[in-house]
Amino acid sequence: MSNVDITSIVKALVKDMKDGMDDMTLDAALSLADEVKRKAAEMGVRAVVAITNRGANPVLVQCMDDSYIASFDIALNKAYTSVALKMPTCALSDLAKPGASLYGIQFTNGGRIVIFGGGEPLYNREGTLIGAIGVSGGSESEDTALAAYGKEIFEKGN
Repeated sequence: MSNVDITSIVKALVKDMKDGMDDMTLDAALSLADEVKRKAAEMGVRAVVAITNRGANPVLVQCMDDSYIASFDIALNKAYTSVALKMPTCALSDLAKPGASLYGIQFTNGGRIVIFGGGEPLYNREGTLIGAIGVSGGSESEDTALAAYGKEIFEKGN
C-alpha cells in the first residue's frame, strides 16, 4: 500500500469520525496523530503530538522515538493554549511582546500558556471548537507547519 493510499484512508476515517462531533474522540485523535507523525518523519522531525478535547484535557499524547523529553509538556501546553485562547499559538508571538496587549500572558495559567508556534485549535463542521493539537520537537517553524498540517487534515474531513 502506498503513502497516498494510506493518506486517503486516514483522511476518510477522520472525516467519518468528525461528522457530528461535539468533542474530540480518541479515534479521531489517533488517526490525526498518525498522520502528523508520518509528516514529521518525512521532515526528519522527532515530534511529540498532543491532542486535547474542548476542555483542554489531554485525549492523546504520543512521542516519536528519540523525541526530546521537554517536548512532552511543550506539546501538551501548546494544545492547552490553543483551546484556552481559541487561537493558534503562533498568533500569540506578537500579542505577547513587551508593550503589546497580552504582554506577560505566558506567566498566567500556571505557566501553561505557550507564545510560540506549534498549537492549533480544531473545529468541527459547524465551526464549534472541539479540541486542539500541539506539536513539539522541531524548530518553531517545523512545529508550526506540523500543527497547521494537522489542522488542515482535520478540516479536510469537513
